Amino acid sequence: MDNTENTTMQMIPGRSIGFITLGCSLHEILTIIKAEVKLFPRFQLYHDQDHPISSPVHVVLPENGLRLQFDGPDQRLRLIEVRDFAKAKLVYKDVEVYKAPEGVAEMMVGPTGPKFRHIYDKLLGPTYSGEYLPPTSDNGNAKGIYNLSYPGIAFNFPVQHSAYSPKKDFISLLSSSATGPSTSMAIFSGESWQKARGTLFTATPPNPRTLSLTGKSKESGPDEIELVKIHGEGRIEFIRRSSPPFWIILSETTPQDLIMELGAPDSIYRKNDHRLLIHKERRASDASDVSGGLSNDAHDDGLDSDSGSIVGTDNEEEWEDDEDAATEANDREVAAAEHFYNYYHHGFDILVSQPTQISPASPTSLRREADEHEEGELSAQPLNHLTATKIIFHGNIPGSYQFNRHRRSRWTLEHVPSEQYKEPLNSEMKFADISGRLKEVFKSYYESEEEERLQQRGMALNRGWGDSPGSSCELLGGWEDGSGPKRKFANASSVNTDAGDGSVGNVELFGFPGMIFEVLKNGAVSCLTVY
Repeated sequence: MDNTENTTMQMIPGRSIGFITLGCSLHEILTIIKAEVKLFPRFQLYHDQDHPISSPVHVVLPENGLRLQFDGPDQRLRLIEVRDFAKAKLVYKDVEVYKAPEGVAEMMVGPTGPKFRHIYDKLLGPTYSGEYLPPTSDNGNAKGIYNLSYPGIAFNFPVQHSAYSPKKDFISLLSSSATGPSTSMAIFSGESWQKARGTLFTATPPNPRTLSLTGKSKESGPDEIELVKIHGEGRIEFIRRSSPPFWIILSETTPQDLIMELGAPDSIYRKNDHRLLIHKERRASDASDVSGGLSNDAHDDGLDSDSGSIVGTDNEEEWEDDEDAATEANDREVAAAEHFYNYYHHGFDILVSQPTQISPASPTSLRREADEHEEGELSAQPLNHLTATKIIFHGNIPGSYQFNRHRRSRWTLEHVPSEQYKEPLNSEMKFADISGRLKEVFKSYYESEEEERLQQRGMALNRGWGDSPGSSCELLGGWEDGSGPKRKFANASSVNTDAGDGSVGNVELFGFPGMIFEVLKNGAVSCLTVY
């Protein structure tokens, strides 16, 4: 029996089918689809493995007759297509879009849909003439496609090519026996399909990424983040959809500030991973080191929050009256309390810990001459005061190990212009282009070409084996250790994530001062850690 037999979805032209709303993020839509197994027993995801960011992402719901198209850079829903009206079961203003004639539903062969007269008389009413696409075949029985468009919705009708004439009235043509029932329908944002299709994947969507913000109430939740601008030295600017921008200053911004601006985190993860501890002790000349990231002093605290978190004495009376020992014990308790605020719907995780050294300025930064901090200076915040010290921005790249845990976060690097290229680096660029600019900018940081070469080698990381890490150099858990959803969803199928060699989890880490990049084999940046 069809699980969707008695389920109908409301259709709103230019906006949505059911909860599936134009402008929503891929993460939002997939999360709901995975949870609604009875309504969506199966889904398929298609993407270009070589160009996962620049190419659209398609989600097909075969049991529901729908196909959803998302743009690659922002991963927002741009087009809702009905491919099988018999399975879609749609209602518009209490009128069924298509209802199979009684007694013949089981006998239907191939897709079928509403006739023009039903759409014109009962569903949507009059409209302007549409666009005719002739067949590619010269066969006398070949059929072309007539696209009939209304604001925010369009239908395709098969038309006998021999019956078409540009002088013929389109109403007479579509209501004649030469035209069959509609074979497909599209929901889009725009006045007509002809005007909208040119900018379908680039225009600014009218609706937010999150369904909770689609209502009229301004109290429905914190404003969503459109873009993150990284200015170096721990200064990060968050551009919001409708509210003024706000800043996070690493080692200064407090957890209270985060909650005030971003809302409560979706979850909190206690950091306890030791797997990169070995790299804390490696010297800069070690060939396996990662420049400016895994071994840099400014990032030393982030590799293992648990080391030194237990007071090293067996007799509490020996240090009870010792002010220095008490202070040390208090500091270690603070270090042991560090944790991540996970903002899945914003696309990033924030490490909350005691203040750390501020990352050095870029040699080409416009702020260099007016720096507020000397290189390596500690924040002015007291060491027993918890602050935001690190942020992991997730790319949500299809095919990556952590795909769909966070929605995609877009960023720019504002602090590393070069003499030849003034435009900021961004999250849509291949890492080869990003690293080329960064190597040029940070060349003066290295004492020799050999040191530069050794420190800029990538560190291999596999996310597909057993107890795999869950995020960048911090190795966040989640899928394996109980802090995130574990079950395999019954409706997940045909998700194109493996290149065929079983190494889909392999990534490399590359470090530069203040930044660590997690890079997939196709060159896409799956995570950026800023510290």
